[in-house]
Amino acid sequence: MEETIAFDATPVQFAILNALLDDPGEDQIILSLRVALDPATLGSVIARLEAKGWIARDADPGDRRRKLLWITPEGKKVALDMKRAVSKAQQRIVSPLSDAEREQLSALLGKLIAGHQKLAT
Repeated sequence: MEETIAFDATPVQFAILNALLDDPGEDQIILSLRVALDPATLGSVIARLEAKGWIARDADPGDRRRKLLWITPEGKKVALDMKRAVSKAQQRIVSPLSDAEREQLSALLGKLIAGHQKLAT
């Protein structure tokens, strides 16, 4: 998507940033379930985001083995800018569809996501 090229972020990185906007301080295991990545892969993506200064990783004070993830102010700005760009891209992608077709597509995609989340738990 040309709308997101300038951000130097992958769709997976965007999903992680977006999830942390909604739930700051999420632990890596829960986050891996939310973005449908195995914990090992998530760890390497987290390391790249941390190197960019977009997220911070801290040990949980109650369980030092557990890592909590926080979006940084710079990461929040990038994520919000990306959300606007993604929204434009989504509007462009569905522009050939009628309003009824867009609603149908949204409902079907929601059903797919819910089904896969159910299988993952």
